[in-house]
Amino acid sequence: MTALLRYQGALLLRSQRWLAPFALYAAFVAVGIRPGDPVLDSLGYAAVGLVPLTAWLVRICVGNEPAAARDVTAAAAGPVRVHAAALLTALAGALLTGAAGAAVALLLGDGTGPDPARTALSGGLTVAVCALTGAAVGALCSRPLVRRRGYGVLAAALGSLLALVLAPSPARGALSALVAGARSGCAPLPLAAFAGALLLAGAAGAAACLAAARNA
Repeated sequence: MTALLRYQGALLLRSQRWLAPFALYAAFVAVGIRPGDPVLDSLGYAAVGLVPLTAWLVRICVGNEPAAARDVTAAAAGPVRVHAAALLTALAGALLTGAAGAAVALLLGDGTGPDPARTALSGGLTVAVCALTGAAVGALCSRPLVRRRGYGVLAAALGSLLALVLAPSPARGALSALVAGARSGCAPLPLAAFAGALLLAGAAGAAACLAAARNA
């Protein structure tokens, strides 16, 4: 699996298709996070952008290989492992980006409120929840479940929006807890939302991998 992850990571970097989502996220963070803002609000803002970013990265990673190369890789390593490696590569990229966004929020935000260590942990969990939720959206809105590019892009955009506004969404739960914590002065630990995001991402990833195996 390590070799597949390296392969998918190299494909992503060489394609340069990652530049657009990362540049947009950097602009999003630069515009929305200002020095002196409440640190929990800034962490929440940095986490929000990860839902569409991760969905976008998933779509990039699962479609990076030409069809012939994908068939060869699937024959050598198995379609399930190949698709899982693409999903994990996208999630890893999103988590690294989210960590950078959270670091900016912690450095620029007003740190006179809640305990810094608990605040950092709260922000890290929220970043992970949003990245996992975005990965679930991307897995469900990309090949092999959604083959047409236009439909996939539209579904990913709508899915990202719903993941941020619907009450059952783990991302919505973690972000709401963070906003409430900013008002009360106590950094929350959204462990239930984190567990829900893990289950959601795992189920979506498993469905996509099984579909890839059936279509191989």
